[in-house]
Amino acid sequence: MTVGDDLGRAVAEHVRPGDTLHLVVGHHRWSAAARALVRHWWGRDPGFTLVMLSLSSLGALFFRGGLVRKVVTGYSGDTFPSFTPNPWFQRGYDTGAVEVEHWSFLALTQRLEAAARGLPAVTTRSVAGSSMEANEAYSRAHTAFGEVGLLAPLVPDVTVMHAPLADRAGNLALAPPALEGFWGALAARRGVIASVEAVVDDLRPWSAFVRIPAHRVLAVGVAPLGAHPGGLFARDLPVEGYAEDYDFWIEARAATRRDDYDDWIRRWILEPADHDAYLDRLGEARVADLRARAAHGPDAGGSDGSDPGHGDGDGTERAANAWERAAAWGARAVAERVADAGFHAVLAGAGVANLAAWLGVRRARAAGADVHLCAEIGLWGYDPVPGDPFVLNHHNFPTATMLADASMILGAVAGGHHTRLLGCLGAAQVDRDGNLNTTRLPGGPTLVGSGGGNDVASAAEECLVVTTLRPDRTPERCGYVTSPGRAVTRVVTDLGTLAKDRPGGPLRLVAVPAGPEPLAERARRAVQACGWPLEVAEPLAELVPATADELGALRRWDPHGWFLRG
Repeated sequence: MTVGDDLGRAVAEHVRPGDTLHLVVGHHRWSAAARALVRHWWGRDPGFTLVMLSLSSLGALFFRGGLVRKVVTGYSGDTFPSFTPNPWFQRGYDTGAVEVEHWSFLALTQRLEAAARGLPAVTTRSVAGSSMEANEAYSRAHTAFGEVGLLAPLVPDVTVMHAPLADRAGNLALAPPALEGFWGALAARRGVIASVEAVVDDLRPWSAFVRIPAHRVLAVGVAPLGAHPGGLFARDLPVEGYAEDYDFWIEARAATRRDDYDDWIRRWILEPADHDAYLDRLGEARVADLRARAAHGPDAGGSDGSDPGHGDGDGTERAANAWERAAAWGARAVAERVADAGFHAVLAGAGVANLAAWLGVRRARAAGADVHLCAEIGLWGYDPVPGDPFVLNHHNFPTATMLADASMILGAVAGGHHTRLLGCLGAAQVDRDGNLNTTRLPGGPTLVGSGGGNDVASAAEECLVVTTLRPDRTPERCGYVTSPGRAVTRVVTDLGTLAKDRPGGPLRLVAVPAGPEPLAERARRAVQACGWPLEVAEPLAELVPATADELGALRRWDPHGWFLRG
């Protein structure tokens, strides 16, 4: 095991053509070691299999550089400023140049866990009833204990990651929340290449944070700000944290869609010879701003949290757009179901569904409900802060009652036998049975994948879906089922609410927006916007318009309109 600052040498020494490489996502999603990996193997056709829970925009580097033959993932798409498909992933998968194996976040984590534990398989509640059942590494078994889903182990050759702290022996300390956890590091055949913020002589004062023992570590490279453009939540570790560089992520996403993508890659990936050169290119002022934002909040760098195109102040003087209507009515549905059914927790997907869950839980708690927000990354009982709509916002982390990982939240607490969970999900498509598709359009492009959506749909007692009502979003049958509709009871949209009147029944229109037009006209508008022959319940309820308080809360969480787009 070597400790130093030459990550390029570590990659050259320990990574081989044809390797299965696992890039740990955690709460920062990228690392200086990953950048060194891309730079070293650029254009050399090493034929890697890339295992990465969430690729995000920078994952496109592996596609453009000709580094990857196969991807095993739970999410292939952009994250900032919103969750969208990426053209490089779409082109690679849709042409067959890159093979893709889709999993849910928890199922992929469980496969790594099986490998780390040396097990031939591990049981799972996820995947069943979805199109991912066709994956070779999944099977169902009839046992004396009932029918169980089984996942085969996933063994990387080398795991690449960033950690806040190491000692000189190579033990690694990490601060939660941990999302996928550390199973990939423990599972890797040869071991781990890690970049770290700092190296100390003795880690015992922080032994509660040590998760990867030194004998599993091949090399440690000292790289302050080594998670950039991801941030670092350091908590009680003796290193200085820093915020997500949203501007960098947004520019990286934009670059993948431009003709000068190669110029961007040269500037930020290929030309900086090492991490110090990369930091020099970022500049001291940018680094200082990121550290200030981590310490003091999203507005620490001088931003007032507003966007000239999104209104002044909280923008409550503007009429609600389609997504805002869906979010406000979705929030009411969340609060109503919590009050009626006594859910212990609400777990939301990304984007507008997440904002609806935030507002719904706030309403429910104000009415006296003891209900908690949780998130797949490993948050339980958190309180979202204004100014940032991302559930992974590091300023949400200190507000949580518990910081854990996906195995704990998705696999145990939130979906456990004694916890009543309400899921609040988004989807590219929802069909009449409530099945959701966020993975692939039949005969069309790849979307993004499951994320934690399948895990929530598989474990939750009940799920609500928040979306806009359009024919292309509502096929009669989803051609690809990312998340089964078993638990979906309502779909809340900008044009009305669809609900099942019995388990297993189809979704029917049960409510439409209040307004001056005749009720039949408002119902007709929803029916015409639906992709299947939508049945209309009798009588129809009416949805009161979003209030100034509801819009104000939503817009304070998302002041730039990244999710609440018009």
